Amino acid sequence: MTLPTTMTLIEISQSGGPEVLKPRQVPVPTVGEGEVLIRVHAAGVNRPDVIQRAGKYPMKPGMSPIPGLEVAGEVVAVGKGVTEFIVGDNVCALTNGGGYAEYCIAPAGQTLPIPEGMDWVHAAAVPETFFTVWANLFDIGGASKGQRALIHGGTSGIGTTALMLCREFGVKAFATAGSEEKCATIRKLGAEAINYRDQDFAQVIQEKTAGKGVNVILDIMGGSYLNSNISALGMEGRLVMLGFLGGARADDVDLMAIMAKRATLTGSLLRPRTREEKASIAEQLREYVWPVLAAGRCLPMIDKVYPLTDASQAHARMEAGDHIGKIVLQVT
Repeated sequence: MTLPTTMTLIEISQSGGPEVLKPRQVPVPTVGEGEVLIRVHAAGVNRPDVIQRAGKYPMKPGMSPIPGLEVAGEVVAVGKGVTEFIVGDNVCALTNGGGYAEYCIAPAGQTLPIPEGMDWVHAAAVPETFFTVWANLFDIGGASKGQRALIHGGTSGIGTTALMLCREFGVKAFATAGSEEKCATIRKLGAEAINYRDQDFAQVIQEKTAGKGVNVILDIMGGSYLNSNISALGMEGRLVMLGFLGGARADDVDLMAIMAKRATLTGSLLRPRTREEKASIAEQLREYVWPVLAAGRCLPMIDKVYPLTDASQAHARMEAGDHIGKIVLQVT
């Protein structure tokens, strides 16, 4: 396959607001061992992209300065040692950055075939959120059939994915949101909605569960929610933290409540995980979730699609907090 020598990508010209996202012409990347080169048709927009753009994401050596953690497209080159994909395969991938581009490199172990019947936009909205939810809610968090979960930010990309998978795998879900429109969406996804603007979510959980609490909480708020999250947990409950929109530090933590409940407080970042760890998550998704997607269930909810060169508008919409589901960039 003959490839162009240059491509358009969106770079973070400097730390700041959405306006710092700028298109730039660069050479098409060269595929390395164990990697695939993907001609990108669509790329998902995620909260870590926004945090990175603002200069607040801890960038370790080797991390791509180009935003974009998930893509869908066509394999146009494969590196040495790659046997699971060939040129022409339609795939979606969890990248290590660089997704806001016409071409993107992804490790083969983080790449999956697009589920049957799924279009580019929906496929691009799968990897980051499904990898994150599966690894944190079902693996670290141990959510399983018959248990109860609380999902904060229930209408975000992570939230809607978590609620759909809870419904699919028999987990009773509660979710928080800040408007009646968003609460209505949560109810449509089979969960009980809690409007955090006029309800105390910990109190609601205690009332709705007859004081038993929930088994696992998926939290994006961090410090400001910590004590209330502990109150909402049941015995041997697990609090899994994914973000810190409410602050990365917490004061006056009730340690006695943690001890009394034998609670587990943990959290994780997906991007710093090793290729081997991410490949393991991919295999679990292929086994347990890909058949569900191929059957037309748990498909990502798409909020809005923007052209690649309008990435700044996509970021502005995410930061405004009005979106429900995933924001996606259409590339080609």
